[in-house]
This record gives sequence, structure tokens and C-alpha cells, in this order.
Amino acid sequence: MNKAFVKETDAPDADEDEIDAPALPAGSKNYMTPAGYAQLDAEFNQLWKVERPKLVETISWAASNGDRSENGDYIYGKKRLREVDRRIRFLSKRLEHADVVDPATREDTDQVFFGATVTIADEDGSESTFAIVGVDEADAGRGRIAWISPMARALLKAREGDTVSVQTPEGRREVDIVAVRYQAIDCPP
Repeated sequence: MNKAFVKETDAPDADEDEIDAPALPAGSKNYMTPAGYAQLDAEFNQLWKVERPKLVETISWAASNGDRSENGDYIYGKKRLREVDRRIRFLSKRLEHADVVDPATREDTDQVFFGATVTIADEDGSESTFAIVGVDEADAGRGRIAWISPMARALLKAREGDTVSVQTPEGRREVDIVAVRYQAIDCPP
């Protein structure tokens, strides 16, 4: 089909693949834990081997019914297929460029690097523990922060016992690093 007859909304947007994911800093590696990699790989396989073939079958059946202009199965199926294909492309890129780092195999050190589980204490003495993980596996509610987050960037390369300054939405705050350990990080359910 000639490009002159394609609606602009039909053309794939270069940024569409990045809608659901935080961007990686230019030129940086896509660090992931083995659990994070396994989770993305499982989603990729589910979409590629299960959901996409079912959608193609449904669309094919709906197309064989005749008039496609008012065929809900066909219209919804094509829309969903575009969404699935976009997600598959995104996952494929993320997995292809992944640099898997297993914190469980890291030598024991008191310095903070990717994969560390860090316990910090605020000025008021309250403690928080979180793991520094890849951008695709970050979940603050489960105690996982992305290595590109302001907190993680402030902690990286610091040592147990150090005090670091972190810029937060409430302003700059000082936190003490109480403990640094390297352990396996499980895959969220």
C-alpha cells in the first residue's frame, strides 16, 4: 500500500514500544537479576507462543465471516494483536540487551553495587530495606528500587557505615547505610 493512503494513526510510532517502561540512560547497560530476566522471558513466551496464535486464529475466523467494518471480533482482534506485537518487540529488545547479574554469586563486600540488598536508617532512626534491581523489575512496594533511581544512585559505591545525601521530592535528606548484603532476589508472583 502506498504511504499516501495510510492514516498517520496507523503508522507505528517509534516511541510506542517505550510507553510502559522506564527509559534507560543513553549508553547504559540493561542490568537485570536472574529473576527479573526469567519474568520478562516468561511474559515474552506467553505472548509469543500462546496469546498471539490464539489472536491470529480468532482474527482469521472473524475475517472469514465477511463484512469486516462492523465485525467486533475482527476489529478488537486486530487492535489487540497490535498491542501484543508492540509488547513482544519491546520485550525482545529488553531481553536481547539484558546484562544479567546474579547478586547471590557476588563476592561478599560492604560496598553497594547492583543487586545489593541495603538497609538504611533515616535521621529519625527509622530503617528501610530494599534491593537494587533492574528498571523492569523495580517495585517500591516490594522493596525493590531501580538502579537508576535517585536513592540507588546515591547509594552506589558507598559502603556500610557511610552517610549519603539523597535528593527526594521533600528535599535533600541524609541516610546512613546500616547493612549491605548480596542474596538471591526472588521473582515476584
